[in-house]
Amino acid sequence: MSALKIGPFELPSRVLLAPMAGVTDRPFRILCRRFGAGLAASEMLTADTRLWDTPKSRRRMDHTGEPSPRVVQIAGFDPDMMAEAARRNIDAGAEIIDINMGCPAKKVCNRLAGSALLQDEALVARILERVVRASDAPVTLKTRTGWHRDHRNGVAIARLAEACGIQALAIHGRTRADMYQGDAEHDTVRAIKLAVRIPVIANGDIATPERARAVLESTGCDGVMIGRAAQGRPWIFDEVNFFLAGGELRAPLPQQKVRDIMRAHLEDLYALYGDATGVRVARKHLSWYCRQNPGEETLRKRLMQIETTQGQLSAVAELFDDQAPRAA
Repeated sequence: MSALKIGPFELPSRVLLAPMAGVTDRPFRILCRRFGAGLAASEMLTADTRLWDTPKSRRRMDHTGEPSPRVVQIAGFDPDMMAEAARRNIDAGAEIIDINMGCPAKKVCNRLAGSALLQDEALVARILERVVRASDAPVTLKTRTGWHRDHRNGVAIARLAEACGIQALAIHGRTRADMYQGDAEHDTVRAIKLAVRIPVIANGDIATPERARAVLESTGCDGVMIGRAAQGRPWIFDEVNFFLAGGELRAPLPQQKVRDIMRAHLEDLYALYGDATGVRVARKHLSWYCRQNPGEETLRKRLMQIETTQGQLSAVAELFDDQAPRAA
């Protein structure tokens, strides 16, 4: 299969990190890229520039040390605001603008943003046209198969997006009504791929190398996008790339390597957020890392109670010391 290209960018891998609010901050994006993610979009940023003067928004627009191409995902319902948000992010270093029409969260959909936009195809067209026209960078679209199972209009949205100049589509194989429940269905994703000429990336329930290959083969898509399966396992991108290249599974990472990954990740979080906020943000990542360890619940509760950076780092070191083989 040929390389995945978005605009002028030829991606190093067909396996991408899905943007996730509260997860895909700069340290996590850089970590996943190091493990072979072909692209890693920012957390969703509101298109309302009046709300950008906050530490959270400023962090989401900071791409220091991030490899090219840098992707910022924007969300909103007003075409002019979306266009202005795209322009300002490009000025700040974004090289690809991704439009969110896939988020199913109520606080987003209640403002007629995210996947709620799938109910209004005319508004979708106005947003896409304005953002593409305003952007000197490629514009991509993240969406779902439709608003409801009885109204799967993913193919219509995809054709509209292509006509508006969108350069790649990522499709989550659920409707907005599905949220994250049930199994993702990729039949609609396959239909979308057959309906357009631009790259299409399949997303939803891709948690193993074998599943990634099966979805690529069944949909004919140009790439896959991994979200929740990367939480606590950022090296999944290396595993999937290795399997797609040779059909063999990568050997499990040595525990000492996992320890080093966790420690470096925590230190990057503290550097970005400061100690107090960094400790709080690190807790969820530690919880996800713990899913791969025996006694997960006891360990998770212990880690959630630690209130200092040194305490978290020491706990990680002790965790792997406890697991190290003892001399006879």
